[in-house]
Amino acid sequence: MKNVTDSFLSLGHWPSAGSFGFNTDILATNPINLSVVIGVLIFFGKGVLSDLLDNRKQRILNSIQNSEELRGGAMEQLEKARSRLLKVEMEAEQFRVNGYSEIEREKLNLINSTYKTLEQLENYKNETIQFEQQRAINQVRQRVFQEALQGAIGTLNSCLNNELHLRTISANIGMLGVMKEITD
Repeated sequence: MKNVTDSFLSLGHWPSAGSFGFNTDILATNPINLSVVIGVLIFFGKGVLSDLLDNRKQRILNSIQNSEELRGGAMEQLEKARSRLLKVEMEAEQFRVNGYSEIEREKLNLINSTYKTLEQLENYKNETIQFEQQRAINQVRQRVFQEALQGAIGTLNSCLNNELHLRTISANIGMLGVMKEITD
């Protein structure tokens, strides 16, 4: 430090030269200038540099702390998501199992319903067949009866004369009279 002060004092005693020029003596000028500049920079810049480094250090520490907090939050969210995924997978499995059993139940219900419907249709078919058979039998009976009646009427008309006709009517009236007396 004494050398630096001495160099400033000696500057005041140098005689001024008539012109400006470069000093080519490296050993005389540059180390002194450099030591002065470096000394001033260290003396005044030490606080600024340490403040800048401290601020930078604090920002880095804050960033690390924020990153750790975010990482912790992300880990919590990941665990929550994993538990929700596990829960959803279990529910999906339950729905799948229930869905299969529901499908089987619906399948059995549909089969039973189809059998019942087929059985009803079979009964309706049998009833329809019986009804149609009975109707056909009745039509045949009616037709046979009509033909027999027409044949009997034809036979009676050809065989009956007025006298036989009057006797038959009288006999029938007599029978009706006897029946009326019985019922009274």
